[in-house]
Amino acid sequence: MAWDEEDTTVYHVVVNHEEQYSIWPTYKEVPAGWRAVGKTGPKQECLDHIKDVWTDMRPLSLRQHMEAVAQQEAAAGAQA
Repeated sequence: MAWDEEDTTVYHVVVNHEEQYSIWPTYKEVPAGWRAVGKTGPKQECLDHIKDVWTDMRPLSLRQHMEAVAQQEAAAGAQA
């Protein structure tokens, strides 16, 4: 697509197992490891949706690890 052409592609909002979001054209099969979340539309509409729902950019595994460490530290502090 040339820089001056309008993008008329319809996109899916997709998410992976780490709860990271992206967009994917609806005319292509959603890649392995990703799943559509039910939102489709023009590119900017999908990006705006992602901006609204993806409020913590950290991967799920990192969020879970940090939560576990915080709980361990809190338990250790309570015992001291």
